[in-house]
This record gives sequence, C-alpha cells and structure tokens, in this order.
Amino acid sequence: MKKVVSVFVLMLVCAVTYAGGYRVSLQGNRALAMGHTGVAVVNNAELAFFNPAGLVHLENKLNISVGGFGVFSDVAFQNEQFGQTSQTDSPVGTPLYLYASYKLTEKFALGLAVYTPYGSTVEYPTDWAGSHLVNNIELQAIYVQPSFSWEVVEDRFSIGGGPILAIGSVNFNRNLSRNLTDLDGNRSNVTIDAGGIVEFGWTVGAMLNLDNQDKWKLGFNYRSLIDVEVEAGDGEAEFANLPNSPLSPIANGTFDFTASLPLPAEWTVGLSYRPNEKWLFAFDYNYAEWSAYDSLDLEFLNTDGSVALESVNPRNYKNASTYRFGAQFSPSKKFDLRAGYYFDESPVQAGFFAPETPRNDSNGFTAGFTYNINDKFSIDASFLYLRFKEIDASYDAFTETDGTPAPFGGTYKSSAFAPGIGLSYKL
Repeated sequence: MKKVVSVFVLMLVCAVTYAGGYRVSLQGNRALAMGHTGVAVVNNAELAFFNPAGLVHLENKLNISVGGFGVFSDVAFQNEQFGQTSQTDSPVGTPLYLYASYKLTEKFALGLAVYTPYGSTVEYPTDWAGSHLVNNIELQAIYVQPSFSWEVVEDRFSIGGGPILAIGSVNFNRNLSRNLTDLDGNRSNVTIDAGGIVEFGWTVGAMLNLDNQDKWKLGFNYRSLIDVEVEAGDGEAEFANLPNSPLSPIANGTFDFTASLPLPAEWTVGLSYRPNEKWLFAFDYNYAEWSAYDSLDLEFLNTDGSVALESVNPRNYKNASTYRFGAQFSPSKKFDLRAGYYFDESPVQAGFFAPETPRNDSNGFTAGFTYNINDKFSIDASFLYLRFKEIDASYDAFTETDGTPAPFGGTYKSSAFAPGIGLSYKL
C-alpha cells in the first residue's frame, strides 16, 4: 500500500463544528453580545442551544428566536527568510439560527434548536507557497437539536437535554506536493467533495437557583463526543494534473474515500448574577476535550474497494479552555444594552500549526442591544471583533511522496469580525 503523509484540512470536523479554523462562537445575538455567555442566563429561546434546562424558566408559553451573522475573516502569512507572503480572500460567511420553546405545563417545556455552526469559505491564492497544504476550503453545516426541560424542584432546580443531528458538507482543494506537476507544468492537486454527512450526539444540562430571590443562578451544559465516519459513497476525491509515470503516487481520476475522526466533547459551567432589574452579569467557563483529535486519516479507494492511497495527517491537539464574561444593562423597558469579552485558548500544539486552520489564542470583544418593539416582538443586534495572537509557527508533519520531510512555517496574523441581527417573539 502506498502511503503519503500529507496535510489535509480539518474538513470533517469543520463541516459540522468549525469553519476555516476560526472557532468563532455565533449561536445567538443576545448571548454573543454578552461575551457568548448563556449557560446560566434565562433570557429567551437561545437557551435551547446554551442550556435546555433553562427553557422551563422562561415566563411565556411560546418563545421563538431567529437570526444570523455576517462573518468577515482574514489571514495574512509571511516568511521573511524565503520572501513568501500571502493573504486569504474569503467570501462572507452567513451562519444562521432558529430556536423555539413551548411550555407544556409549569414544570415541563419542549425546545428546538436549528443552527449553522461556522459555515464559511477560506481561499488562498492558487499555487501560493503553502498550496501543498491548502488552496481553498468551503464548509457548510447544520445542527438540529430537539430537547426537553423539566423543573425537578420548584423554583430551584431543573434539567434538560436531547439528541443532536449533525449534517455537514465540505469542498477542499490542495496541491499534492511542493513541486509535483504534469508534463505541461500544471501542479498536481486533489479536490475533495463530500456532502450529506450525518452523525448523532447528545446534550444535557442543569440549572440551579442559588437563592430565594432569583438573583444567583448556576448552569451546566455538556455536549457529547461525536464520531464522524465517512464511508465510500459519501463523497469523492478528484486527482488532477498527475504525471503519467509509475512513480506517480496515484492516477488521475475520481476515487471514493473513507475517513474517521472524533468531534470533541465540551463542558460548560456558568454563573449569573442579577442584583436588580437593571443589571445582569454572567461568566461561563468552557472546556473542550480536543485531545481526542490526534490525527485525520483518509483512505482513497479503487473501484474494487481496495486502497489506492492512504493519507495520515497528525494533529495532536490538546484540551483547551474558553473564559467568557458578559454584562447587561436595561435603562428602560424598551432597551437592553450588552457588552462582553472572552479569551479562547488554542488547541494547536507547536509543530502542528497548519495554514488551513490558523488557530491561535484569541481575544473576543462583543457588544449589542435589544430593542423591544412591543410586548411580543424584539430586535436583537450584536457585534464581535476577534483578534488572534500573532504567531511564528510551523507544520512539521508533512512529508513529500519520496519520504522527504517538508516543514512549512512563518508568521500568521488572523482576525475576524461579525455583525449580527435577530428577531425574538414571545406569547
């Protein structure tokens, strides 16, 4: 069996969780405006995502929240030693969400969350210095999550949870090596296209009122590990511009492929404090078990099902934490003003920093407001500016087809900003 140690994108992880390596949290305008806190905040139907246990505490029988964001991202790369520079040219991403809850009784509610966590596109110039790692990637995803919420102890303790259906797709292109071409000098490359990938997970949460005055709340939410299994027929890989030579690692043409990798489990615990009717403060701590993601391995198959080429792609991620802070001020019944901040640790370790996912420690600054049109309808708006720490880093695990190690590195500067708008309804 031929083996090529190559750098493929986090294509299937991203297809159902993250886009372009930017772990930008965009699951609700109200929560995002408060630093993406929400596991201990009883606000609106966004609880269907942040903590289903809180849905039963919403005052109204029916709650609906819809919205979306525009994601503008940028990555600049430079290697002064070799005079290499490049910058992404990425279209605007548009993640969306729909949340709803319905209170069946005073102690039991049902919820539904439909959201697109991180669908976007990242494009480098064709044949740039790192094109053997990535040229472009386009990711789309949707989660469907029904849930329940049960008040176990009146005015004190509730639980909630439900299954998660994840549907994802990805289109990805890269060159096969730094110098492999056909007889006309065209760079050998591969395009991977997969869609309709369906996997299942689950979530569970709890919420506790810490006092009799409803000032302090403690929240907890867990999202399970999801194992992504791509079988033959779920997508195809197209190899192009390979030389007609017995030394070529694979022939030109279209191949089925298989892949398997874990999506990490996540734990979130939060605390909220409402000293009076005008002020609300919140803190969330998130812990993602990224150590489950140590490698992305793919097998490209011949028509008879045998393996034509195997791709082994070490990632060696580590567990990572996110610290979120938020505040809300309500000067009147018409307006709620919000601001927040979060610090997100990168799971990427030294020697495994790849340009398709330029994830580094980041600082997120958020703000927003709600305008209550009347007793039923509200407009929610938010804004996020995310700044990644500039880093000198490399990916050292890439090996050419002849077995020659070919590390690639330089200086990365990354940033993203995302304005959002939404509408909330209660009855």
